[in-house]
Amino acid sequence: MSKLVQSSGAAAAATLASRVLGFLRESTYAWFFGDTAVASAFIAAFTIPNLFRRLLGEGALTAVFVPVFARREREEGPEAALRGGAAVTLAVAGACIAGIVLLLLLATALVEWTPMSSQREMMLRLTRVMLPYAAFVCVAAVFMALLNARGHYFVPAMGSAMMSLVMIGSVYGLAPWFGTTLEQQVSGLAVGVILAGIAQAAFQWPALRREGFRWAWSWPWADPTVRESARRLVPATLGVAAYQFNVVATQVIGSLQADHVLASYNYAVRLLELPQGVIGVSVATFLLTELSRHAADKKLPEFRRMLGEGMLHIGFLNGLASVLLIVLAEPIIRLLFEQGRFNEASTGRAAMALRFLAPGLLATSITGILSRAFYALDDTRTPMRVGVFCLGTNVVVALFLAFPFQQAGLAAANALSAILNAALLLYAFGRKMPKFEARHLLPSVGRMLALAAMAGVVAWGGNTLWETWVGHAGKLRQCGAVFVPGLAALGAYAFASLAVGVPQAHELVAILRSKLAVSRG
Repeated sequence: MSKLVQSSGAAAAATLASRVLGFLRESTYAWFFGDTAVASAFIAAFTIPNLFRRLLGEGALTAVFVPVFARREREEGPEAALRGGAAVTLAVAGACIAGIVLLLLLATALVEWTPMSSQREMMLRLTRVMLPYAAFVCVAAVFMALLNARGHYFVPAMGSAMMSLVMIGSVYGLAPWFGTTLEQQVSGLAVGVILAGIAQAAFQWPALRREGFRWAWSWPWADPTVRESARRLVPATLGVAAYQFNVVATQVIGSLQADHVLASYNYAVRLLELPQGVIGVSVATFLLTELSRHAADKKLPEFRRMLGEGMLHIGFLNGLASVLLIVLAEPIIRLLFEQGRFNEASTGRAAMALRFLAPGLLATSITGILSRAFYALDDTRTPMRVGVFCLGTNVVVALFLAFPFQQAGLAAANALSAILNAALLLYAFGRKMPKFEARHLLPSVGRMLALAAMAGVVAWGGNTLWETWVGHAGKLRQCGAVFVPGLAALGAYAFASLAVGVPQAHELVAILRSKLAVSRG
C-alpha cells in the first residue's frame, strides 16, 4: 500500500474541504455581483495580493524551503532547523511589507493623478484596501512550509478553509455596512480579504507551537537558512509559479475586453482548482518532502520510483477529472453559480471558458510534480527557464485568441501553455536523470486516458438523457444533472480500471477497504 497515497490523503481531505468552502465562497460572490463590471473590478483588484498566496502558499516558498529545512534538520537537528524557520518568517514578512508600501504608493499616485475610467479607479481603490492581506498570507505560507517539513499536511491545508469562511461571512456581515449600492458594498468584501489572511495564519499557529517553533528576534539575513532560501526563491518563483503567472497575464488581457470576460474566466479557473488542489497540489506537497529526503540521502532509485508513482497517480485521477469538467461544464457551472446576478447567459460564458481550460489540468499537475523534483535535486534554473518561455508563449497566444474568442480564447491559451510547460520539463528531467525513463510510463498513461475518454462518453450520454427527460429547473434537478451522469461515469471508470488491472485503481480500493475495516473495528 503506497505511502504516497496514504500520506497525501490527509492533505487531500483537508484540501477538499477547503475547495468546497472555496466553491461556496465563489457561489456567494456569484450571487452577490454575478459577472458584472463590479465583479471584474474586484477580481482584478484581488489579483496582486492573491498572487502572493498562490506563489507562496501553493508553490515557490514551500518548494525552496522544505529541501533547505530537511538538510539543516539532518545536519544540525530540529531546533536549529526551526530557528531557521523563524528567521525565514521575519525575512519574508519584512520583504512583503516593503513591497506592500511601494505598491500602495504606486496605486495612490495612479488614483490621484491619472485620468481613468470609473471601473479602473474602483479596481485600484479596492487594491489599496486589500494589499495588507499579502503580508498575512506570506506569514501563513511560511507556517505552512514549516508544518509540511515536519510532516504535517492536514492543518496547513485547512488554513485556506478558514480564509474562505471569513470571506463568505464578509458578504453578509460586512458588505451591508458600507452602503446600499453594489459599488459601495464591494468595499466590505475587500476588508474581509484582510481578515481572511489573519485567520489563515492564526489557524496554523497552535500546531506550529506544538512542534517547538519560537520567535527569535534577530537579524534574519545572518541565518544560513534565510540566505539559502533567498538564493533559490527567485528562480523558483518563476519556475513553480509559471501557471499562476499565466493566470495573471490572462486576467490582465481579459480586463481590456468586455465587462464579463474576466469574471467568466475567473469562475472557470476556480472550478479547475478543485481537482488541481485536491489531487495535484496534495500529491506534490507530499512528494516535495519525500523527494528532498531521498536526494539528501543519495537514494536515487527510490527518488525515481516515487516520482514515477506520483505521476501515475496524478494521471489516473486528474485525467478523469479533466474529461468530466469538459463534458459536464455547463451543468456544473449552473449548479454552483447560477443565482442572483449570475444568470443563464453568465452560465454559458463561464462554461465555455471551462471547456477550453480543462485540457490543461493534467499538464498543470504534472508540472507541479516535476518542478518539485528539480528543486529536490537543487536545480532551480531549469524550471525557471521553462516557465519563463511558456509564460511568454501564453501571453502571445492569449493576445492572438482573446479578442475573437474572449474568455474561451484566454482559457485555450492557458491550457496550451500548460501542456507545453509539462512537455518541456519532462524532456529536461529525462536529460538530467537519464535512468528515469518517462517513456515507460506512456503505456500506462495512455491506457488511463483511454479509460477516461470512455467515462466521458458515459457522462455525455447520461447528461443528454437527463436533460431530455428531466431538465434542470430547480436546484434538485440541477444536482441530478451533475451527479447522475458524473457518478455513472465514475462507476464505469472504476469498473473498467479494475477489470484491465490498473495498479492505481487496485491500490485505492485496498486503501478504502482498510479504512472501512478500521471504522468497523
